[in-house]
Amino acid sequence: MKVIDSILTQSAAIAAVRRDIHAHPELCFQEVRTADVVAAKLTEWGIPIERGMGTTGVVGIVKNGTSSRAIGLRADMDALPMQEFNTFDHASQHAGKMHACGHDGHTAMLLAAAQHLATNRNFDGTVYLIFQPAEEGGGGAREMIKDGLFEKFDVQAVFGMHNWPGYQVGQFAVSPGPVMASTNEFRIRITGKGGHAAMPHNGIDPVPVACQMVQAFQTIVSRNMKPIDAGVISVTMIHAGEATNVIPDHCEIQGTVRTFTTEVLELIERRMREVAEHTCAAFGTQCDFRFVRNYPATVNAVAQAEFARTVMQDIVGADNVLAQEPTMGAEDFAYMLQAKPGAYCFIGNGDGGHREAGHGGGPCMLHNPSYDFNDDLIPLGATYWVRLVEAWFAQPAQGAGE
Repeated sequence: MKVIDSILTQSAAIAAVRRDIHAHPELCFQEVRTADVVAAKLTEWGIPIERGMGTTGVVGIVKNGTSSRAIGLRADMDALPMQEFNTFDHASQHAGKMHACGHDGHTAMLLAAAQHLATNRNFDGTVYLIFQPAEEGGGGAREMIKDGLFEKFDVQAVFGMHNWPGYQVGQFAVSPGPVMASTNEFRIRITGKGGHAAMPHNGIDPVPVACQMVQAFQTIVSRNMKPIDAGVISVTMIHAGEATNVIPDHCEIQGTVRTFTTEVLELIERRMREVAEHTCAAFGTQCDFRFVRNYPATVNAVAQAEFARTVMQDIVGADNVLAQEPTMGAEDFAYMLQAKPGAYCFIGNGDGGHREAGHGGGPCMLHNPSYDFNDDLIPLGATYWVRLVEAWFAQPAQGAGE
């Protein structure tokens, strides 16, 4: 691996910042302390900042030369509302909050890159360092854009990166096209007629209606969608009843839908509504169907994805730059990719062997209470950011995919 020496030298200090952030996790739109840490470091390195976009967002501005061209690099800052199982020294100090997705590490990698870029400035243009709040369900990227992110900081392209357990340290993955799914929620209330469980003929039981509906939903994927398309319908909650001898008067079904394309999403939403309403009608119950679209699919632009791949290959070699297998997980960087061309890549976090004594018994997977970011990624991820910037501005505008 061709890691930049000066970044490697500073990596222990940046890792200490990462662990401090990990110990003090903050949920979406509450990242006040984290934003303060980021702002203080950027200011210490002489980087002008803009605060408050998307509530707690921070944007650092590194300029050099006379070019009007600009590039955006994004890291997310928020934690998850879950209890950490780890007990090592930098474990969460706040019950029910944990950096279980590595956003502390994403922030640290971009900080390490910011320090190097501010010191060396081996490029002609402007780099906007976007430290974003509220990725975990809050839509912080969308809120920053609403607050004028790309009007005030006009970039030709924007790039994001996420650690990926299972890929080894020293591996990257990037591909053009959809790489993460859209996320959507549904809530269906089936209203029947409650009664005595021993006399079901006197009521209208909503429970078998719900069972019929859940089974029918699976035929949407298997019989209505093209076999080559991807989509997931997962019913994750069914709530009904309060006593064993009472037929409830209503039953509620909730769950999630994931797709890579709007066309598939529209098909699923339409068919789910039809199945729900007609199933309820067939059993004499009432149906309240609600479907909410959250994050769109994360779709990498072809030119920017291939450009990122070339930069990665120069750092770790072609064999260590993998095809990015699309995942049904979701990511609000999708909003930035709807606004600007760019690419979202994965960087290997290893299999968990890096965790210190005191980690929980579970695997080092994302959203797992035993997870911890691998600090060995900090110099590698920061090197990628720096080399991406340098290569971007070294290329003619068309050559860089603009």
